[in-house]
Amino acid sequence: VQLQASGGGLVQAGGSLRLSCAASGFPLAEVAVGWFRQAPGKTRAAVSCIGASGRKTHYVDSVKGRSTISRDNANNTVYLQMNSLKPEDTAVYYCATRPGCSANYFAPPYSNWGQGTQVTVSS
Repeated sequence: VQLQASGGGLVQAGGSLRLSCAASGFPLAEVAVGWFRQAPGKTRAAVSCIGASGRKTHYVDSVKGRSTISRDNANNTVYLQMNSLKPEDTAVYYCATRPGCSANYFAPPYSNWGQGTQVTVSS
């Protein structure tokens, strides 16, 4: 059971990135998936989550309107499209699984944390 986040990089402010969270060893379609980020010197914080079917999504206010979470269950992958990136989006981004995606998506229990992917936005 493993999640692997990828797609990060260095981008100028206003640019876009699509992060991917690929699962191996279990069917991602059975669980919700959340994206988190941890900026230097700060605690890890939830960014978004998507339910197992893809119909339910939640976003933190700071990315709402700029980001879209989606999933391709056939390919066992969840995506986070981030547009109009800002320097304050700079962080290591992680994905993890959760039984469901509800209004308290920022709270435990999350599991199967993958290695993160670095997103750096220059001004």
